[in-house]
Amino acid sequence: MFFLFYFSKQELLTISNVPLSACPPSPPRTAPPTVKSAHFFDTMEKMEQVPEAAETKTVPQRQKDDYIPYPRIEEVLERGGPYPQVILPEFGGYWIEDPEAPPPAVEEEKRGGRGGGEEEGSSPGDYGYRLEEINEVARSYRKHFLGREHLNFSCSTSSLGNLLLSVRHEEDEEQEYLHVIMRSRMKSVYHRLSLAELQDMPSIPQLAKLLCEEASGLRFSPVLYPKASQLIVNYDEHEVNNTFKFGVIYQCFGQVSEAELFRNNEETPAFTEFLQLLGDTVDLQDFRGFRGGLDVSHGQTGSQSVYTIHRQQEIMFHVSTKLPFTEGDVQQLQRKRHIGNDIVAVVFQEEATPFVPDMIASNFLHAFIMVQVEDPCCDDTLYKVSVTAREDVPPFGPPLPNPPVFRKGSEFREFLLTKLINAELACYKSVRFARLEERTRAALLDSLHDELNRRSQSMLGLTTGHEEEGRAENGHAHGGLLESIKRAMRGRSVSMETMSRGGAGLPTSLSGGGLAHINAECNMKSPVKRRSGLFPRLLSIDSQTEKHNQRR
Repeated sequence: MFFLFYFSKQELLTISNVPLSACPPSPPRTAPPTVKSAHFFDTMEKMEQVPEAAETKTVPQRQKDDYIPYPRIEEVLERGGPYPQVILPEFGGYWIEDPEAPPPAVEEEKRGGRGGGEEEGSSPGDYGYRLEEINEVARSYRKHFLGREHLNFSCSTSSLGNLLLSVRHEEDEEQEYLHVIMRSRMKSVYHRLSLAELQDMPSIPQLAKLLCEEASGLRFSPVLYPKASQLIVNYDEHEVNNTFKFGVIYQCFGQVSEAELFRNNEETPAFTEFLQLLGDTVDLQDFRGFRGGLDVSHGQTGSQSVYTIHRQQEIMFHVSTKLPFTEGDVQQLQRKRHIGNDIVAVVFQEEATPFVPDMIASNFLHAFIMVQVEDPCCDDTLYKVSVTAREDVPPFGPPLPNPPVFRKGSEFREFLLTKLINAELACYKSVRFARLEERTRAALLDSLHDELNRRSQSMLGLTTGHEEEGRAENGHAHGGLLESIKRAMRGRSVSMETMSRGGAGLPTSLSGGGLAHINAECNMKSPVKRRSGLFPRLLSIDSQTEKHNQRR
């Protein structure tokens, strides 16, 4: 009877008409204790606490003892079928997408203000599935300013931190407009203002106030460096990400731990057919596309992987059965090193068996898409899909149909790849990733502001050659922001072998990625212009696993 209460409580989570009071208490905002954030995230939280924020934390966090736990996966298996594709961890911390729930309304602001421009370029083969959060503001400088006459201004006396403003005049069909971008540590804002709606040509402080109410009474200085545009576009596009890497995990019936998942070596015909749907099997030796951290020179991460290009986005899959298997290694660190450092993973189930998202101890895995095959290797093959993500990850599309079953073919492939990309973009909005992004953005903007100011002073002859030589001797000359970005961030294409040897210390920017680093040293030619994804692997899986074992 006690177990039946457990199970009915979990069912309440997916029933939309159940009163809120009848639902179980909200689970912790982080993952269960078995996958609690390790040293890196704990350090981040301590560093970011300010006195004002600390004073506001008067309500203590609820402990795990306050919650009636959900049923363990072993209990669900003991009860017998039919089994759900996914169950919540014992102490919650995740949500499961309900295919019966109405799809969330997508606000125009959430779409990056692109005004439907992205949809105009969509093809019939997209089946109406749209990529979310195409950040048009990050691309606006290249689109409207770069290579055209415009002015840049900086301000360092703002309560908002350093500000950088770009303005360009345009005449279009006898109408005059001002293109304006203002960058702050919180966000960038782009507007196209009609001069017909303004009495006079606004000053730079007035433009800043139009874009941000808090930016009033400020003094701006012109940027006088002739090559400033390249530095600015590199900063703006640090959020642009054209590469993704996802884990693919094969789950056999009854497997309840990461050790069991990573021990699977056989690729059944059904699993092989699914991998062919995801992309092309490629040889890693001398591979020229986005490698997603895999070794393409010495074969240390296997000989083959699965790769594809979807809507100009390069995707490399970390397939568990294709990564090296080490005899005697219970944890299979060669496999976990890559999949445990992905943000989103696909779990392929050939039989009906439950998956619980805390099976794999990882600070980075935030979302899982479960795919269960029915009648494999025939014309009538069907795939049943479930989606789960950590509690602070917002919902992402495309929404699951009701029932969430797809026929094998191009539409299912389009849905799955679009869902994977949108899942990772949504994960970046989770509390910890958003905090990392904010810190990185502020650090890069400060670096850009200092570099532009120094270059402008140099153009005016206000710095001497001896000072420049001194900066060069101290490693500050040549490249400025570009070198700062390279030092502060490491692309996701860097293998975890290299990252683990380099240590797990905090990088200067505390983040990386779709926060794209400027990889000017990359000589590999890719079918698509390649930029690194968000957040390089700031904490190696080896150190995570060691801490996880110590807590047991």
